[in-house]
Amino acid sequence: MFITGGDAKRFPFHNEARVVNWQAPTMQVRKQFPFVAFEPVWQCYWLEHSTFRAANPGEPGSEKPKYYALDMFPYPSGAGLHVGHPEGWIATDIISRQKRMKGFNVLHPMGWDAFGLPAEQYAVQTGTHPRETTEKNIANFRRQIQSLGFSYDWSREVNTTDPAYYKWTQWIFIQLYKKGLAYVSHAPVWYCPALGTVLANEEVLPTPEGPRSERGNHPVERRPLRQWMLKITAYAERLLKDLDRLDWPESLKEMQRNWIGRSEGAEVHFGVAAAVPSSGSLSSEKTPPLGTAAATPDTITVFTTRPDTLFGATYMVLSPEHPLVDKITTSEQRDAVQKYKAEVANKSDLERTDLAKSKTGVFTGAYAINPVNGEKIPIWIADYVLMGYGTGAIMAVPAHDERDFEFAQKFGLQIRPVIIPPDETAVVKALLNLYETKPEDYIRDHLPYTGTNTLYVYSKNQDISLEGLKHEQAIEKMIDWLEKEGKGTRRIQYKLRDWLFSRQRYWGEPFPVIWNGDQHEVISENDLPLTLPELDDYKPTPEGNAPLAKAKEWLKLPDGRVRETNTMPQWAGSCWYYLRYCDPKNSNALIDLAVEKYWMGDKGVDLYIGGAEHAVLHLLYARFWHKVLFDIGVVSTPEPFHKLVNQGIILGEDNRKMSKSWGNVINPDDVVTEYGADTLRLFEMFLGPLEQMKPWSTTGVEGVYRFLGRVWRLVMEENQEGEWIFAPTKITNAPPSIELLRSLHGAIQKVTDDIEKLQFNTAISALMVLVNDLTKETVRPRAALETLLLLLAPFAPHMAEELWHQLGHDQTLAYEPWPKADPQYLHKSEAEIVFQVNGKVRDHVTVPAGSSREIVEAAASALPAFAEWTSGKTVKKVIFVPDKLINFVVG
Repeated sequence: MFITGGDAKRFPFHNEARVVNWQAPTMQVRKQFPFVAFEPVWQCYWLEHSTFRAANPGEPGSEKPKYYALDMFPYPSGAGLHVGHPEGWIATDIISRQKRMKGFNVLHPMGWDAFGLPAEQYAVQTGTHPRETTEKNIANFRRQIQSLGFSYDWSREVNTTDPAYYKWTQWIFIQLYKKGLAYVSHAPVWYCPALGTVLANEEVLPTPEGPRSERGNHPVERRPLRQWMLKITAYAERLLKDLDRLDWPESLKEMQRNWIGRSEGAEVHFGVAAAVPSSGSLSSEKTPPLGTAAATPDTITVFTTRPDTLFGATYMVLSPEHPLVDKITTSEQRDAVQKYKAEVANKSDLERTDLAKSKTGVFTGAYAINPVNGEKIPIWIADYVLMGYGTGAIMAVPAHDERDFEFAQKFGLQIRPVIIPPDETAVVKALLNLYETKPEDYIRDHLPYTGTNTLYVYSKNQDISLEGLKHEQAIEKMIDWLEKEGKGTRRIQYKLRDWLFSRQRYWGEPFPVIWNGDQHEVISENDLPLTLPELDDYKPTPEGNAPLAKAKEWLKLPDGRVRETNTMPQWAGSCWYYLRYCDPKNSNALIDLAVEKYWMGDKGVDLYIGGAEHAVLHLLYARFWHKVLFDIGVVSTPEPFHKLVNQGIILGEDNRKMSKSWGNVINPDDVVTEYGADTLRLFEMFLGPLEQMKPWSTTGVEGVYRFLGRVWRLVMEENQEGEWIFAPTKITNAPPSIELLRSLHGAIQKVTDDIEKLQFNTAISALMVLVNDLTKETVRPRAALETLLLLLAPFAPHMAEELWHQLGHDQTLAYEPWPKADPQYLHKSEAEIVFQVNGKVRDHVTVPAGSSREIVEAAASALPAFAEWTSGKTVKKVIFVPDKLINFVVG
């Protein structure tokens, strides 16, 4: 079976390539239309003719308004794509194709986030160079993506492992270094011996067997290793504030706000009390009562959002890693403290801060001095206080904090209320009397109290009183007093931590850094790129040193200095790839200023679609780098991505996330082989709203496939030899009827609006309605068919191109003008109302559009079917939907 028709002189490439024998498949479902005969042809045509090449400034086409549609580029894994991967790419492709037809110069690129641990692990296991594995995987990904007919400009393809690309990743690191935003840390980090690398906190999972790596489920441990850090915290306020200018889902922006975690409050300084000789050992679970004491030179600083509750601070808690712990711990408590520190060392941050877990801790034997009342309060260590957040120390106010209250209850620590709910004077006096006479009852029945509509009690000294003040006034007064007395400072604190930017891997960007003893410096920009050396062994050393430490000739310079052996994390290359797409062949600059100004405009990327799993880290890191580049004049916009949309996950048919372990992964190659690329594209958009999670359905695929078959047969037919041929007898040059024009222009309006709103499923529904109306026509107006194909082109481009050609056009429809709806056909003068009895359709009635219920009810009552189906029955209820239906409920 093959397709015939068309004029080879008009379209020589197409006809030469497309006269392909197509054997009728054995499966009944494959008889709808011969996609195998034309889909590969159009894919070749688009590639060979660079149909979707975007024009840079000064090139023909750049005079058009620009539109930049960006996909989150994939990591090319050995497993290839599953059907969930293309969902977002199909969405951006629909937008891109429509924008071209609307006269835009569209940049729609694709590339590869190709550095990564899997290729390195495979190299360790087999000796195969990671580059060889990566190139093989990229070739497979490219084949799969091109088989789906995406309108990418392949001349702009980027690969993060290409030295010509990572030269500029290294250049950005040098700029960060020069601005003081890159520094070295020796803090304990998570190290996975099996993977041979450091893991970020987010890559470590708590399990019953202890902390494990997210990849491979391997045991991990804490190790003090030298690491490069990026000072993203220096941009915390801008990262937070500029979220307001972005057209992103509010839920996603809230995730970033929570990750940054801005808090206003005060840093408060607690002196460490001088040691008092002990008359005996102290239990690690009990501390003596409060008292006053002299101070030592040591100071513990805490950050608190509630300095108004300082009078209620009855103990302190330090992180086990706090530098003062070993110094202040008494000899009686040293063994207990060291044992506890060892237990905590192998817990993840997630485990340590789990609010549901039982509270643990150990008394150090030392005391601090509360700066507002001079009281001596015990200093404990506990795992829920993290050294990486804030100062690594907290003041505990157990009467007014859930976590502190639970801790104090468990370990018998004093609980003192300093705020109570406002009430009548008699009630307040009764509460205070209860606390002073029966504190256990008060604590049991009324604490912890965490409200902000409060009365302050027990909150004064000879210099300051908070009693009688409102919440905000009390905070301000306390901070003013702390600053005046030199005991604290007004402070804004962020939960965001600096970015751990080192990996003990081979397959990553080398740092452009040289060490001379303990001193480091960056290499000259003229020496970039610093490329990876060839190795025979990709395993890290037993000591945890990176594989690059084995490349002796590369490592050691003639003057005795040595290169940095860590490599950058996979995040590095994905932080700026959207910029390189704009100017991928530029060897003199990361991006030309005029090119950047053209494509990034005033707002940056016009549309960015990707998975919600990147809602925080990738987007936060990319925004950070972009702001640095903005500050040094490389880019002209403060934000990279103006509009962002997260597509929902496509689940397996069993409603579970697709996974090899579940055996529910659907390979797009199989769907394309069975039903064609257009069917896959159309089905994924028809599944439901783009942002929602939805399950795969083979039955649904078949339904969409049959729909495309109906489109195909509007123009084509099979002859007796089983060949698909153009059917001129089905087509007329006569103008469409008024009713068909209404259907046609209604579809134009609906599809246009829905694409703009990314409501692709309802746009497809409108196309289905139009196809149904055209199918009813014995002879179809050419003008209506051509309009249908233009509307269909963004969704099912192969079929649209093929039928467009069959209708006699010798140019691709990729740049044909997008149809415009004529308002005169959008408003019907009449409406056909469905007449129902007890929910079942019994007839139809035509009335003037916009008719009231009374008019429609009278018209329906005059139908013969009304008497037939309601005779002898009572109408109990009438349900009316204007211009749609009327339903008589009878009984």
